[in-house]
Amino acid sequence: MKPRILVVDDEKGIRESVSLVLSEEGYETEIASDGSEALNLLGEKDFDVLITDLKMPGIDGIDLIKKSLKICPQTSVIIITAHASVESAIEALRTGAFDYILKPFDFDDLILKVQRLLNHKELALENQALRKEVDEKYNFSNIIGQSPEMHEVFNLIKKVCSTKGNVLITGKSGTGKELVARAIHFNSPRKSKRFVAINCGAIVGTLIESEFFGHKKGSFTGAINDKDGFFKIANMGTLFLDEVGDIPLPLQVKLLRAIEEGEIYPVGSSNPIKVDIRIIAATNRDLAREVEKGNFREDLYYRLNVIEIPLPSLTDRKEDIPLLVQHFIKKYNKELNRQIKNPDNKTMRILRNHDWKGGIRELENVIERAIILCEADVITTGDLPPNMVNAEIEEEIPTRLKEAVAFFEREHIKKILQKTAINKEESANILGISLSSLYRKMDELNIKMQ
Repeated sequence: MKPRILVVDDEKGIRESVSLVLSEEGYETEIASDGSEALNLLGEKDFDVLITDLKMPGIDGIDLIKKSLKICPQTSVIIITAHASVESAIEALRTGAFDYILKPFDFDDLILKVQRLLNHKELALENQALRKEVDEKYNFSNIIGQSPEMHEVFNLIKKVCSTKGNVLITGKSGTGKELVARAIHFNSPRKSKRFVAINCGAIVGTLIESEFFGHKKGSFTGAINDKDGFFKIANMGTLFLDEVGDIPLPLQVKLLRAIEEGEIYPVGSSNPIKVDIRIIAATNRDLAREVEKGNFREDLYYRLNVIEIPLPSLTDRKEDIPLLVQHFIKKYNKELNRQIKNPDNKTMRILRNHDWKGGIRELENVIERAIILCEADVITTGDLPPNMVNAEIEEEIPTRLKEAVAFFEREHIKKILQKTAINKEESANILGISLSSLYRKMDELNIKMQ
């Protein structure tokens, strides 16, 4: 849809020439001879841009800006004014105009200003949409779980969001520590500022101080320019230190000082830089035990652990697995343009009984794989990784030979029946038995498939 522009000027030649030039640039334009006519048009139609003369009889440009902001605040204003009225143009900018152009004006300059304004509006809309997407994505109501363990996590998150206290999130890998950290940030007073996430275990040891605090040009080999560290980048926002237990002892001293004093020293500089950040740390280690072993400073541990949020492993909250499965099915149905329903009962039982050593991340990978491979409208055991199914079968197989043979016969016949959409005649041919033998086997093995 073409951007729509309203041009207002009491001089016919100016408004028509401006309208013509903008129309040739591909914009949809309308004209008005005074402020009253412009207000009527603004009340009837939507305009992206209002270009108005400053000095007009009746309702002048300043009054038109004020009234347009009430009628259509989404419409941005460019003021046309003479050289002698620059002070009035500045007043118009304070009132709410986006820009101004002086008479006699250059049409190329006008076109550039209109393009800049529209680009600014588009970027603002994108930022607004992105902010909405981020808010929705990191609203803590999207952290899935109804188990008592997760209700306790939700209560802690709600309590710490509005505070300034540092938070330590503990739990095994794959329990969602970063998701909780982001939820805290994006529901806190700092949500309009940056959330900077650092994997402390992934930074090369020789560069970790520079990455944290920045460095000055020439402070070491390879420092060809000044560089801001994560602390300065996250100023006024939140710094998330993932796997904080991997920080080497020498840096722990400087980290403690930065937190306590609220200032940092870039490598190669003796001038402190003030910072105001909230620290959210996370670890899959027992930091209290690391303190006892001398691997982590006790004073830093207590400085980080103002509030601890322990995350339960997926194995400890198996009642949440069906909810998580539904969540990931919905997610990957949307991403992969599929319409897969929930798993069948046996598949869900396998998912619930599996030992999820990789946590929620492993479960998500399994569901994504199942959605890609699934040929029916429900996820079955055939869509799961073979090791998961084999482990379940091994637990189910009876120890006595006769019962074990019956078990394998039942599972094999059910698999063939599913493959043929329960076409018994076709299934009998695949199995190499007569149709009557198939019916007899189904009766003997208690196979209920219609």
